[in-house]
Amino acid sequence: MTATDPFQDDPDTAPVPRDEGRAFLVGGGVASLAAALFLIRDGDMRGTDITIIDEGTLLGGSLDGGGSAAEGYSLRGGRMLESKYLCTFDLFSSVPTLDGDKTVTKEIFDWNATMKTSSHSRPFSGGQRHVAPEFGLTGHHIRGLERLAITPEAILDRSTIADQFDDAFFKTNFWMMWCTTFAFQPWHSAVEFKRYLLRFAHMVGGFNRLEGIMRTPLNQYDSMVRPLHAWLVARGVQFRMNTTVTDLRLAEEDGITVVRGIRIESGDKVSEIRIDTDDYVMLTLGSMTEGSSLGSMDVVPELHGVGMGGAWKLWERLAKDRPEFGQPAAFTEDVDRSKWVSFTTTLHDAALLTLIRDATGNVPGEGGLITFTESSWLASIVIPSQPHFLGQPDDVAVFWGYGLSVDAIGDFVRKPMGDCTGREIMTEILGHLGLAAKAEAILASAICIPCMMPFITSQFMPRRHGDRPDVIPAGTANLAIIGQYCEMPDDCVFTVEYSVRSAQTAVYGLLGLRRSPPAVYKGVFDPRVLFRAFVALHDLATTGDHGTS
Repeated sequence: MTATDPFQDDPDTAPVPRDEGRAFLVGGGVASLAAALFLIRDGDMRGTDITIIDEGTLLGGSLDGGGSAAEGYSLRGGRMLESKYLCTFDLFSSVPTLDGDKTVTKEIFDWNATMKTSSHSRPFSGGQRHVAPEFGLTGHHIRGLERLAITPEAILDRSTIADQFDDAFFKTNFWMMWCTTFAFQPWHSAVEFKRYLLRFAHMVGGFNRLEGIMRTPLNQYDSMVRPLHAWLVARGVQFRMNTTVTDLRLAEEDGITVVRGIRIESGDKVSEIRIDTDDYVMLTLGSMTEGSSLGSMDVVPELHGVGMGGAWKLWERLAKDRPEFGQPAAFTEDVDRSKWVSFTTTLHDAALLTLIRDATGNVPGEGGLITFTESSWLASIVIPSQPHFLGQPDDVAVFWGYGLSVDAIGDFVRKPMGDCTGREIMTEILGHLGLAAKAEAILASAICIPCMMPFITSQFMPRRHGDRPDVIPAGTANLAIIGQYCEMPDDCVFTVEYSVRSAQTAVYGLLGLRRSPPAVYKGVFDPRVLFRAFVALHDLATTGDHGTS
């Protein structure tokens, strides 16, 4: 940093760093990266006293992004943001963009002030766009949603969404848009569905256009992870990559469980990191994207299981005979109900984006998710603003998509999506766009990389109270659990916000700071939010278009 850098700490007002204690953060996802920043910014810890340990070669966890124009770009997924992600925007208000021009938070808000999401074709079927479709809920369905919203989680327990609604509910436009936006299935947890209903009540009014959804200027790895990583490197944070944490050495001291060692493997070397009295350990347990497998235009991605990485094995080992560490099996025992396939397509002829724009009315970056409602795979695509990757050539375009029903037989390619190559997936998508006649020419300049993710919605699987450990497990002293598989009331998993909130909660709790993360926004207590939701759920809106155009 230069002396004139506006993000440089003022030496006259900077806090005095802590003289004692180190922090070891297991997992290189956004939860650990966020925890490191909070330790430095709010906990006055030296960056050189913080170590992030990850078994892979790339930081960011599920916020990944890579590849090239020549070989094809690849994203396992993309995370939607919205203005009430208070922890996330607090975090990135301290992080400058890579060019140092502004904070990442300001960049995101500035970007979305001009690139506002408002879909002209949330569903697409029969070769036609459908603008702001009605939800199609009956009074019985709406009462069911209201009943679920006020039912205590303890009563819902391991019940599923299908336990709460009749079959007709799952044929409504409301469910089609909800399940494809958030990746819910009828067999997923009613508790998680309830939390989403409450957490995003303020977005229901514009949900059929995806209004209120925010995006980053580039993919989230380039727009969020890279700047955050650079901030941490500049402050001396240590990174141990290609290193797997296999176990913790725990000790009982005066009735309290404390971590005294971290057992690691790196290559053929097995060793232990000693944990002293003033040290802290934060673990990312479980992983949505562990076991992911990439295919290619002519190669099908493989379906892996729990044994492919360390995040689940570490959790299983820690949880054995220790109920305070939760029950990982609740999230891993049925891969067929937690898997789906995503794909990233690189186009060396961007004419396809023009055809999609003309068919759907969605300008790249403004339309959000387009779901092919006649697709047996329940496939959707997103056309982001271009470029989507740092360094992406001007004559190259990228888009992303996924399918929820990966075991169903395709409509144009008579195979399950999970058994398809990138070429076959693109053939299916082009068929639903009404472009089958142009498929050969389009495929000649396209690279489609499919990705099978066995645990991508595992955090939505039905669970009981206690299956997810608390951020600071009961009876422990120097240990915290962060990421998607710890328990935090009110907030929603499968969001960047959940990971960041867990990190902030862990840092403030372990260090005994007299502060708390920003409270979860609860729009359900705002009469204006409730009124807009009522109007939308009852299809009473008097503005906007409905039907086809």
